[in-house]
Amino acid sequence: MSTAGQTIRLTTAQAITRYLLNQFIVINGVETRICGGGFGIFGHGNVPCLGEALYPVQDALPLYRGQNEQSMGFAAAAYAKYHLRRRFMFCTASAGPGTANLLTAAALAHANRLPLLMLCGDTFLTRLPDPVLQQLEHFGNPTLGVNDAFKSVSRYWDRITHPAQVIQTLPAALATMLDPADCGPAFLALPQDVQGWAYDYPVAFFVPRTHRIRRQAPDAAEIADAAALLQSAKRPMIIAGGGVQYSGAVAELTALAEAHGIPVVETIAGRANLLATHPLNIGPIGVTGSDSANAIAERADVILAVGTRLQDFTTGSWTAFAPDARFIGLNAARHDAIKHLSLPVVGDAKLGLAALGAAMTGYQAPADWTANAQAERRKWDAYVDSNVAHGNRPNSYAQAIGVVNALCDKRDRIVTAAGGLPAEVTANWRTLDIGTVDVEFGFSCMGYEIAGGWGARIAQAEAEPDKDTIVFVGDGSYLLMNSDIYSSVLTKKKLIILVLDNGGFAVINKLQNNTGQDSFNNLIADCPTVPEPFLVDFESHARSMGADAVTVANPAELGQAFKAAKAADKTTVIVMQVDPYEGWTTQGHTWWEVGTAQVSDTASVRDKHAEIEASRARQRRGV
Repeated sequence: MSTAGQTIRLTTAQAITRYLLNQFIVINGVETRICGGGFGIFGHGNVPCLGEALYPVQDALPLYRGQNEQSMGFAAAAYAKYHLRRRFMFCTASAGPGTANLLTAAALAHANRLPLLMLCGDTFLTRLPDPVLQQLEHFGNPTLGVNDAFKSVSRYWDRITHPAQVIQTLPAALATMLDPADCGPAFLALPQDVQGWAYDYPVAFFVPRTHRIRRQAPDAAEIADAAALLQSAKRPMIIAGGGVQYSGAVAELTALAEAHGIPVVETIAGRANLLATHPLNIGPIGVTGSDSANAIAERADVILAVGTRLQDFTTGSWTAFAPDARFIGLNAARHDAIKHLSLPVVGDAKLGLAALGAAMTGYQAPADWTANAQAERRKWDAYVDSNVAHGNRPNSYAQAIGVVNALCDKRDRIVTAAGGLPAEVTANWRTLDIGTVDVEFGFSCMGYEIAGGWGARIAQAEAEPDKDTIVFVGDGSYLLMNSDIYSSVLTKKKLIILVLDNGGFAVINKLQNNTGQDSFNNLIADCPTVPEPFLVDFESHARSMGADAVTVANPAELGQAFKAAKAADKTTVIVMQVDPYEGWTTQGHTWWEVGTAQVSDTASVRDKHAEIEASRARQRRGV
């Protein structure tokens, strides 16, 4: 039946929810709603109108009550990661500080190219009640407010000043969030009065629509140039980034590597592109990488970088490669494809890898190069075996990782973020199945771990309810943001959370020491304003939020506790102390540029500055 000319009178808020209800996507042959629901904390800026609009549709768009707006955004980002950017969640916050709390989460989504829709209260368009509660007044510009701060961390930003605007704004925001090249957060500022204003919307605007993720075919000439360069390589290498998974291009990556014998290394976001046992998986690259990957990276002459931003932890601040190495950048985003004078192949990774494979008939990487790469991987595997083993030595992150790696299901999802754990998981985790690792290091956000675990578990429960989401978190991040332990128990979204307590910000203490400084203000024991340091009772704290919790003394006890947690039906928190000085993964690191003091009264600081600067000669200067 035609809807031409028909209208329906709705408030702005009602129109937004009705539009989201009717946008679909096909995933693995099943049509599903693109928006999986939302996370919300209500206040005066969003409950009267947006809350009213969400209430009748709560079954179709479930609204998860958040404890903190920042953690809501982290949870939404982890949800989008699990669904490979094909589904998203919205976050709604009140005006003022509620919205401001989302800023860090928006930056995380922006850095990681993740879809996140923010529906946030704003001051009254009419200005009749100004200044209102929590309003920031800019005397020379009354249109400027807290919500304008999101312009730098949003891919799409709009302030809705009339109900009719959403007819243009919502499709544009959705298109941005579904675009492989421009994917990122969309922010809609919703003035409190405009949310409730009514308008006669075209019924056609709300007709159900099924969307597709655009696959941009690469230019034939770019493919030809890339194939020619790759076939000229004597020491080729592929860097596989997170974009391989977002494109669904793991099979094409594997086929290209196997057909031509090309070694593959993984970025942090690209962990779990290949199984640990794949003969061409040479390991993770970069600052948090492996000796094996970094050994071939410094010798490779042609490097195919697929779906990666080539950030400094991947490139060792651009010291990880030979000065004359040539790059091919295969990426949906032109911005990433052309970095460091790469030969660009702008397009979808799945189509691009298939096209490259078709254009490279007959090429085979030199057998001795591939064999050497595999020998390096075997040496790295032996190091990891010894690194994760436990016995008569201090507890470490690596040992805890090894225990979980040996006992978890291959489809369990691993989540971690800031501090020392991203490096330790990236280096020591042996991938059991494709796409099962979420190491958040695009924006390196403390607090993502538990909140992200909750969001990941919400997504996992939709597709793999019998598997587990496992969170590795340090004591510092736990203390920063832990309230979604309560959220997970309330919503019956079980997590297994390992709290590895090293008494402070131990990885930054290590960096402090590595730049010649004494320990200061990182470990609790080294804080001059702390007269009597003591440990937090994380077990009791977790129990107070409804979780099962246990403290273990060593990795053997951790293994028993983990088995019990697997068998449990609700969130379990396992606490183990780890040594802040001993047990770090000491191999596998490239140089990383950090600012060091050129002038200091401390000799060790001067010496470390000179030592660090001595490696700068290897740094590629933009080429």
